[in-house]
Amino acid sequence: MMEDHKVKVVVTQSDCPHYAVGDEIYFTGACIDTIKSAKLCMVALNAIYPFAYAARRGGSVKPTPVQCPDCAECVKFQVMLDE
Repeated sequence: MMEDHKVKVVVTQSDCPHYAVGDEIYFTGACIDTIKSAKLCMVALNAIYPFAYAARRGGSVKPTPVQCPDCAECVKFQVMLDE
């Protein structure tokens, strides 16, 4: 059976009206924990998905910011294990 780690994504920089620095998004298995998480737009999800999936499945998660490509406002996320 494959590993299934909990993952946390934190907003580290934001000029976007949808996110504030410190907002957190939590993944439990394949699902977003909507009770604990800030809102998540589909373009940001598309940007962080490969990193969140790799972390969830036990891959190496390096502290590299992930930037949302949707708008002129810069939004950066940090993907990490939620331990």
